[in-house]
Amino acid sequence: MTLDEKIGQMTQTDFEALKDKSDVQKYFLGSVLSGGGHAPAESDAKGWLKSCDEFLSWSLKTRLKIPLLYGIDAVHGNNNVDGAVIFPHNIGLGATRNPALVEKAARVVKEEVAGTGIRWAFDPCVAVARHEQWGRTYESFGESPDLVAEMGAAVIEGLQGRQLSDTSILACAKHFVADGGTANGVDQGNAICDEAALRNVFLAPYIAATKAGVGSIMVSYSSWNGTKMHSNKYLLTDVLKGELGFKGFLISDWAAIDQISPDYKSDVAASINAGLDMIMVPFGPGQPNNYVQFIQDVKESVAEGKIPLSRIDDAVARILRIKFQMGLFDKARTDPQLTDSVGSAQHREVARECVRQSLVLLKNANHALPISKNLKHLRVMGQAADDIGIQCGGWTISWQGQAGPILHGGTTILAAIRNTVGPDVEVTFSATGEIARGADAVLVVIGEMPYAEGKGDSSDLRLSATNLALIAKAKETGVPVITVLISGRPLILDAALESSDALLAAWLPGSEGQGVADVLFGDYKPSGKLPRAWPLNNEQLSANATAGEKPLFPYGYGLTYQALPVKRATAKAEIAPRGE
Repeated sequence: MTLDEKIGQMTQTDFEALKDKSDVQKYFLGSVLSGGGHAPAESDAKGWLKSCDEFLSWSLKTRLKIPLLYGIDAVHGNNNVDGAVIFPHNIGLGATRNPALVEKAARVVKEEVAGTGIRWAFDPCVAVARHEQWGRTYESFGESPDLVAEMGAAVIEGLQGRQLSDTSILACAKHFVADGGTANGVDQGNAICDEAALRNVFLAPYIAATKAGVGSIMVSYSSWNGTKMHSNKYLLTDVLKGELGFKGFLISDWAAIDQISPDYKSDVAASINAGLDMIMVPFGPGQPNNYVQFIQDVKESVAEGKIPLSRIDDAVARILRIKFQMGLFDKARTDPQLTDSVGSAQHREVARECVRQSLVLLKNANHALPISKNLKHLRVMGQAADDIGIQCGGWTISWQGQAGPILHGGTTILAAIRNTVGPDVEVTFSATGEIARGADAVLVVIGEMPYAEGKGDSSDLRLSATNLALIAKAKETGVPVITVLISGRPLILDAALESSDALLAAWLPGSEGQGVADVLFGDYKPSGKLPRAWPLNNEQLSANATAGEKPLFPYGYGLTYQALPVKRATAKAEIAPRGE
């Protein structure tokens, strides 16, 4: 390989940043990605397949015909694709305590990603989130390193199989390391801890990921004790590649090397010398530090002796080894039958089961749950009850997500309720909370509006005044009030807990709201257990199982009742066993 061909393999850019698709051939690019919300004009599965095949075709026109590896943030389903199945975010999957189910879900994601011509998913996030203020808390399986390690390994095996092959989707454990432990939960912030804590809490999931054979790992924007992770040779090379024996390749985060220093060319050398094998260079024409500039800086740095050729060779060997193990040189194109499976009924059933098992029942006074399917009148209140965008949260179609009918397919909670109750039951709805007289029970669906990294950081996690007002209005009716909370993290409940007869934490359940109705009406008994302790107030936001503080609800808490497959019976609430 020429030096230009080697550097090309180390370069990844965003498809919207490409000056011309033919640059894949011209610069021998090893990878292209679609960032959150960056989609082809036709955003369904067939449109994605057509777009990805075009990029692949350009890579196969190069001298060595090294196939392109396309990457996507498929973090809870192939979530950039309209019509794909959207699973619960990781915090909900952590509540299931069911790695076998999580692996099954990942196998569905594997098929739906492959069906769009993509062979690389930037998943799983194996962050151990220690502070609810962090806007990426929902991307973490929980506060326990053991739980995160177990669930992360399950996702890797679901995506890749027991070993990489021509049916694998390359997994990517992220973000190495301690991204969930930054001071005050600040995204891309500084994790301040000694090495023992770093290893005991944050490194454990990467040990499990490496044992599971993960083929790629993404490095974190964050710092450890003031040193940017993208320039930390000790952790990237000595610990991860040396001590842990990681044989795959390291990918940077989105333009993350730019943060090392004000001098971009020195950042290029520092990150590659630290152990980065592929650099994500997303910025496009007319913007600084695009892929053309990156390639030139690497080439000059090698000529100047600032990057050893041996480091280039090691990086390229790691990338090519993965491509060979995935069979890309022999089978680069997608089986069209997989495209037809995207959003299938069978896939949606798996997501529905994930939703059922993820729900955590926090309160059930006076046996308010399960709701009878044969009551006369059920009043449903709250925008989130009939909003698929809120239900899915961030990283859904767009990067930050948004409220509204953002995707085709799936079922809102309100629609699921109407699917479930008897034909003679009146179900009325008010997004804003107008009271309906004569209801036998009121179901209030409240929660957070969609957000993702950065914008989701918050030091005040109290329920909004609008949410509290909805519950207060429901309480005025004098009938049982059941509250469903849609959120990416525990929120400060305050009066909402006291005013609700039953309260169900539904996290961000994704596209299959029917799983929520299954639990509400007793077709499935609640089994979810808190993947992180639930804080009592804002002052306790960093409470967790090891902090020594008494939270509102401890790690592992969750009530249950008997499922009612045939008819309503008296519900018996009890605390579910912890840690299962």
